[in-house]
Amino acid sequence: IKRLRMRKRTGDRDSKKQKTAGDEAGVSSSAQPRPSSRLLWWVKRGLLVVCVIYVSVPFMMRLFPDIIKHLVYSHRVRVPFFVNLSQPADLYLNHTVNMYLKSEQGISLGVWHTVPESQWKEAQGKDLEWYQDSLGAGIPIIIYLHGNGGTRAASHRVGLVRVLSAIGYHVLALDYRGFGDSTGEPTEVGLTTDTLYLYQWVKARSGSSLVVLWGHSLGTGVATNTAVKLIEQGIVVDGVIIEGAYTNIRQGGAHHPFGWFYWKFPGFEYFFLDTMAENNVIFPNDENLKRMRSRLLILHAEDDHIVPIHMAQQLYEIAQSAQNSGNQVKMIPFSGSLGYHHNGLYKDPHLPDIIREFVHTLAP
Repeated sequence: IKRLRMRKRTGDRDSKKQKTAGDEAGVSSSAQPRPSSRLLWWVKRGLLVVCVIYVSVPFMMRLFPDIIKHLVYSHRVRVPFFVNLSQPADLYLNHTVNMYLKSEQGISLGVWHTVPESQWKEAQGKDLEWYQDSLGAGIPIIIYLHGNGGTRAASHRVGLVRVLSAIGYHVLALDYRGFGDSTGEPTEVGLTTDTLYLYQWVKARSGSSLVVLWGHSLGTGVATNTAVKLIEQGIVVDGVIIEGAYTNIRQGGAHHPFGWFYWKFPGFEYFFLDTMAENNVIFPNDENLKRMRSRLLILHAEDDHIVPIHMAQQLYEIAQSAQNSGNQVKMIPFSGSLGYHHNGLYKDPHLPDIIREFVHTLAP
């Protein structure tokens, strides 16, 4: 009887322990969040962070206008990386010399001078003086003004230099102040000053050779600004080519992919477009073309996703009206089916003939 009683007591204690353990496990499992609720928690907080950043950016732009300057110029994005800009031969530009010009006190500009491809062998081992003397041989000279971001070593820029050199032209490609290995910080006035200096440097050495300004993207505004400044000095540039051109930086910014995220944001113009204008970032291609008297060639891809082609069409109409001559202004659109977008026109097999024809019309 005693043994039965002891077994009964032991069994009761064991059943109580099991029940207590079960209750604790139930409480623990109910307190622990399910995986799905944990994921939802992270998603909610992630969306909150995105919303805070989205709303904060316009106010940051307004309070710190230097931010929008960095967005416009993107000069800190020095791609391609790990390229020695003083050695253009590393990019197979082995008939190119690198040099540095001083456009203003404290401003040093990195510039490549590529001679015509036909002079490739002759150029081997030659010094800077030989390259400078070659400018006066009567061969057309293109001053190439690139767009925002990156350096003169960007693949599409090097690609265009090769095309122009193969046609038989000299090409001078510079990095504006603050870009690449050039010193200083970019401003609209500063970029125009750099280009004016390079143009005058070339003219002092080129004799009767034709000199053409070629601007791409942001560089179109630099090209037309420079042409207008020269007109004020009584000088008409032989020819101007603008590729992927916008009407002005305000409208260009409104259609830029970055602007797509904010164009419905309340006060979009105040926070972004007005801030650019108030900080002297204007690049008014439309107004400049009303004053220019140089022969003009406009190149634009129909599938340009950065600057829509309707802006090029507007510029064409403005230039035609201003110069009152169909011979002075020409526009060449490139089919969207070719997939050139904003940076790929140099790939077009017909481009050399288009450029040759245009330059031929410049000859006196």
